[in-house]
Amino acid sequence: MSLCKNLNVGLLFPFRNPPAWRQAFAEFYAGQLAQTRQAEELGYDEIWLTEHHFAEDGYSPAILPIASAVAAITKRIRIGTYLVLLPLHNAVRVAEDAATIDIISNGRFDLGVGQGYAPGEFAAYGVDRKARAGRLEEGIEVIRGAWTKDDFSFDGRHYQVKNIRLMPRPVQSPHPPLWIGAGAPKAIERAGRMGCNFMGLANPAAQETYDNSLRKAGRNPKDFSAAQLHFGYIGRTTDEAWVHCQEHLHYMLKWYMRWLSESGDFLGANLPELPEASKLREAQVMFPLAIGSPDEVAAKLNASFTKVRTTHLVFATHLPGLAPERSRRSMELFAREVAPQLKLVA
Repeated sequence: MSLCKNLNVGLLFPFRNPPAWRQAFAEFYAGQLAQTRQAEELGYDEIWLTEHHFAEDGYSPAILPIASAVAAITKRIRIGTYLVLLPLHNAVRVAEDAATIDIISNGRFDLGVGQGYAPGEFAAYGVDRKARAGRLEEGIEVIRGAWTKDDFSFDGRHYQVKNIRLMPRPVQSPHPPLWIGAGAPKAIERAGRMGCNFMGLANPAAQETYDNSLRKAGRNPKDFSAAQLHFGYIGRTTDEAWVHCQEHLHYMLKWYMRWLSESGDFLGANLPELPEASKLREAQVMFPLAIGSPDEVAAKLNASFTKVRTTHLVFATHLPGLAPERSRRSMELFAREVAPQLKLVA
């Protein structure tokens, strides 16, 4: 059972538990994991997990253990990372952990990676932030090689690997799907050049850059997936949706803006001022939003599909601190009333 024909529909679970709405973390994790099972029952195609470190709300710092937990309690739904901050990790370790998740899930794992941006994370891990692009690119080569080759060796600037033979190997052949998430043109082009799928923010220019980079590398964009992330919440009416989610959306945007501003990266340039929570519905924000009634959300997503190539929709309705009954209700409304209205452009 799938929600939409020709469209993979997934949910983003960031496991964020802010101080203002805090639950005991064991209770919170149990509740979030229960909702991944419900997502499978509702017909969603994928659970996507995301990574940050040292955040006050516990933003999931260890997504591969979480992915393993989801794999163990589900049977059909795919599990993906949106995304692993690969420069902070040892790529051989990631290759082994990801292969193990693929085995536990019986071939249901997608590995998405990115280079990261928050300076504090690199400082805490003792990793030179200036080396992140090189560490990402070499790390992908190491992971792909370890998954597919016997006696694999690699001699690079950041990795020197000699005659390793990963065992056990992933279930999927030749290996689990590899994705790169990126915002700056050079980083987006890397995804196409390296033959990885792309994770974006429903930005037409970014998607065009990726597709063009595939063509330049002699690849057909139709052979590669494009996941577009939309933050959203569904209520019975527009007012209900915004009243339920605006404080949580505001909290989320506040922290993303802080991290991006500190980074000075592509997405952090010229950030708009964040209005108070009650004024967000009229504001222009950095991320694509799909908030409102089922009909409104369906219309917003369909409008995005006409502009941006989309094979995977990633819907982030589990906003930080949102009451479990509300995130559950939003999931249900999407599955039952939004998904039937979604139409991809041929």
